[in-house]
Amino acid sequence: MFVSQVRLATAFVAAVPIVIMAAEQPSRKDADQMRQKVAAIMQLSERPRREPVKTTVTEPEVNAYLALDARNELPAGVVEPVVSILGTGRVAGRAIVDLDAIRKQKKPTSMLDPASYLTGRLPVEATGVLTTSNGVGRFQLESASVGGVPVPKMVLQEIVSHYSRTAQNPSGINLDDPFPLPSRIREIQVERGHAVVVQ
Repeated sequence: MFVSQVRLATAFVAAVPIVIMAAEQPSRKDADQMRQKVAAIMQLSERPRREPVKTTVTEPEVNAYLALDARNELPAGVVEPVVSILGTGRVAGRAIVDLDAIRKQKKPTSMLDPASYLTGRLPVEATGVLTTSNGVGRFQLESASVGGVPVPKMVLQEIVSHYSRTAQNPSGINLDDPFPLPSRIREIQVERGHAVVVQ
């Protein structure tokens, strides 16, 4: 159940499990508030209502939850994720990522292969637009960087694919693919500093 809560808490950035830095330090109060909201959203999914139910989650709540409660649920090699809710559908994220793991698995084929430059533990950032409707989300990437250097989408795709692989999805997440929203969520309205989850 905890894994489902983590997925729900990060649903509006599910297309980009790598997430952009916010200035505030996480607080236990914010993490607890997020955990309570996630539990309420999950309960609503078990007893759906005819009228839409809206739950507002704030940027500090999401980041505190990621920092204090979801650490053990992140893929090995991904640490310090932080989300920025920019508004008008735009979200951004930042995390420190172990890029050596990707190099070892992919084994670069030439000096021109971008994977040959992915070394060490570096901040990976991405910004884009999240659109959701009828229980389905899509993420349109605007920009990405590794260690502060802009990178093409294919480099971010390599990183996301590597760290989102599961037994059910051995290829990992494709940034261009639509994805189902969990817990009977109909849509997520991304506004500045907060998001509204509609069930």
